Amino acid sequence: MENPKNNNSSLKAVIAVLAVLLIGSLVYIFKLSSDTDVVKTELTTTMTEKESVMKDLQELKSTYDAAIAENTSMSDELIQERDKVVALMDDLNKSKGDVSKYRSQVQAMQGKMKTLVAENDELKKQNGVLTVQRDSTIVVLGESKKYNEVLVGQNEELAKTVEKGAKLSVLNTKTIAYKVKGSGKQIETDKASRADVLKVSFTIAENQIAKSGDKTYYVQVIDSKNNVLGEKKTESFGDNTLTYSFKTTVRYENKTVNVSEDLIGKDFEKGTYFINVFDNDELVSKTSFSLR
Repeated sequence: MENPKNNNSSLKAVIAVLAVLLIGSLVYIFKLSSDTDVVKTELTTTMTEKESVMKDLQELKSTYDAAIAENTSMSDELIQERDKVVALMDDLNKSKGDVSKYRSQVQAMQGKMKTLVAENDELKKQNGVLTVQRDSTIVVLGESKKYNEVLVGQNEELAKTVEKGAKLSVLNTKTIAYKVKGSGKQIETDKASRADVLKVSFTIAENQIAKSGDKTYYVQVIDSKNNVLGEKKTESFGDNTLTYSFKTTVRYENKTVNVSEDLIGKDFEKGTYFINVFDNDELVSKTSFSLR
């Protein structure tokens, strides 16, 4: 027969072990709960910071959109900076970790934006002044010929300034390859073997002080093997010559004009294509695209 004292001792030992296990379990559960709360807090903080950075980026984009809509000669640079903002927004959307690196990039972009917007505003003021000065000069010359000699020198300087401000800006140049169906419907493609036509398009920006009339632009499309596609005609401009794919003439009335031309071809090469737009022999816009 077992000794009751031994049984009591064993029971106490078991109870003690169970108590230790219970306390350990409670401590583990408490720590696990605390760790979960910390993770939740960090996640909430990250999401809040991400939303804040995204809001700043959206404001940056809106500011650039408004400045670009004014169609000044700085539009190309503004578009490039706006595209950087959009790219960073895409990266931020995909990010699931620390957003502090995005905050520093946003701050740099905000500084760049302030500088560009200030320059753009100054350019608008200068264009406004140039318009007033030109109109004033025309009135003065018409009213009195006796000031002619005095105004000749001033008018020459003013003409140079007006000519610079009246220069047309060519924006948003792009090229898309299409497959032409039997019905005539064009289907966009990025495969060289399927392409039948390259659609080249660009925009001539509004400019109230530019000279209106017919404007001719020469478009040069160069494939991945450095071949000029299309008509391959050559035009001389003084000592310079230009081999181009096609030329297009549009009627410009100081308003924004969208230009689009098709370059029909076959057996297009794979690789990167370069598109150059010339005003006479001056390169005014360029872009590139790839076919696979």
